[in-house]
Formats: sequence, C-alpha cells, structure tokens
Amino acid sequence: MSLPETMRAWRVTQLGEPVDALSLESIAIPVAGPSEVLLRVRAVAANFPDVLLCRGEYQVKPELPFVPGVELVGEVVAVGAEVDQFAIGDRVMGSKIGVLAEYAAVPASDVWAVPASLTDAEASGVTIAYQTAWFGLHRRASLQSGEWLLVHAAAGGVGLAAVHLGVAAGARVIGVVGSQEKAAVARDAGCEVVIVRGEDDIASAVKAATARHGADVVFDPVGGAAFDASTKCIAFEGRIVVVGFAGGSIQQLPAGHVLVKNYSVVGLHWGLYPSVRPDLVDEARAALTRLADDGELHPVVDHVVPFDEAPAALTSLAAGATVGRVVIAVAT
Repeated sequence: MSLPETMRAWRVTQLGEPVDALSLESIAIPVAGPSEVLLRVRAVAANFPDVLLCRGEYQVKPELPFVPGVELVGEVVAVGAEVDQFAIGDRVMGSKIGVLAEYAAVPASDVWAVPASLTDAEASGVTIAYQTAWFGLHRRASLQSGEWLLVHAAAGGVGLAAVHLGVAAGARVIGVVGSQEKAAVARDAGCEVVIVRGEDDIASAVKAATARHGADVVFDPVGGAAFDASTKCIAFEGRIVVVGFAGGSIQQLPAGHVLVKNYSVVGLHWGLYPSVRPDLVDEARAALTRLADDGELHPVVDHVVPFDEAPAALTSLAAGATVGRVVIAVAT
C-alpha cells in the first residue's frame, strides 16, 4: 500500500483549554517500529485525559508540541518486522498517547481486534472504559452475581461500561447520575435503581433500595462527596473501588471507619496492567470480545464530530454534559 508522506494531526502547541491549545498541522507520517503497527486512524474517542493533556495536568507531560488522543480504532496499513499477530487490513482498537491524527504507530501489544458487532464509533471507546470497568469489578472487587453494585457517574463513559458489565455479571446495579436526562440513560443501560445527585441523598437512597444491606461493591470514578456517601452505605465486607477523582477532590481514606465497618477500599490504575500483568489484559480482552459477540456489550455514543472539530469534542467532554462517548471521526 502506497502511503502519503505527510498527514494532518492535532497538536498541543501551548497549554490551556482544548480550543486554545490545539492546532491542526501537517506533519510527517510515523514509521512503524519493529514491534509496532502503523494504523490509518478511523475514529478517536474523546477522553478526559486528553483535556488534562491539553492543560498540562495529566500525570504524563509530553514535551510541546505533541499529539494528544489516547484511544482509537484504526486499520492496519503496515507492520513491524517482529509483528506476526496482525496483517494489513485488520481493523483494531487500542490505546496510546498521540493518536489524534490521520495515522498512528502503536505497539502491537496495545491493540486488539475489533469485534465485528461493533461500529468504529462504538469500538473507539471500548479499550479504556470497558477494560477499566472489567478490572475494577472482576479483578479488584471480585463482583459476584446477586450483589448490589453502586456506580457513580453511571451515564459517563466508564460509568456506563461498569453498569453494562455489572448487569452482565448478574449484579443488581444502582446508578448515580447528575440529571433526570442522564437517569433515563442509566435505566436503559440496566440500572435497577437510579439516584440523581443533588436531588436524592445517595446514602439514604442506597439503604432504602437494599433494605439497609448497603452496596457490596462501589465503582467510584468521581471522588469527593461521592466517596464520602459511599462510606455511609457500604455493606459489611463491601469493596469500594477508587477509579479516579473526576469530581475534583481526591478521596480521603478514613482508616478508622474502614476498620469499624469492616469494608475495603482498593485502587485501580488500569494502565499498569499491560506492563505488569499482560496475561490479565489478554483475559479481559477475551471476556469483552465474548460479551460483544453475545450482544451484551452496548457502548453508548453521545455524538460524533468530524476530525476538523476535535477541539469542540474535547470541550463538550470537559463540560460534563455528555452521555457515553464523544467520538472524533477521522477516516471512513
């Protein structure tokens, strides 16, 4: 396949909000290294880490100028000399900083085949959200069928993934959302009970729904007041999974309360697994592929924008008004 020498790419040229930080430029197409695949990017899922990268607030701080974008679906157009698991033409999805461009070179270990049942837009947001949810629920919390699962931000990208996987595992899911509009989305995703933040007292609502049993597992990507409420309605031997702190306040662990109420607080940094336990990543990918093939994986796409409008996609994501994924269409 003959490839052009240059491509369009969005680059962060100065730190700030996406609309100010991003510049659409023409740069050289990357070359696949020995263990990499070169992808023609088809779709990129907007993620909050992209916003943090633009602001210079992410834990990884690339040197300016750099290409953001952390999650994609693409078509393999070249393979490195050491790559034998993919061929030109394969449709794959994966994660790496630097994919908000027309082409991207990605380690072969960081991509996997897209289930045929998923569109590019649906698949573009599977790698991070669904693997995060899978590791949080199954590896860190050992969620069991019949248990009560409380999911904060249940209409967001990773929250919806946790709801879908909780339902698939046979859990009884309680979702916390920020509006009545998002409540409808959470119910459609399979939440048995939906709590609207600001309208309902979370702890009281959970206790009422569970006949005072409480939540066996809490999936918390929000932190702050959401975490505090979770500690008030966690069940005996319950597990709170700390996934992030999108609410702006990092969870503060009340060790004395953990001891007295006999529950666990566990952390989840999904990004460590590919380097520390790649075998578990393979297990997660196989499980998610089976769920997709069985029709039990239902990624929700809020809206799709063309490549030229990528800054607007990140702006809408940062505003917190979206449901599920915002997707940037790069090629078809």
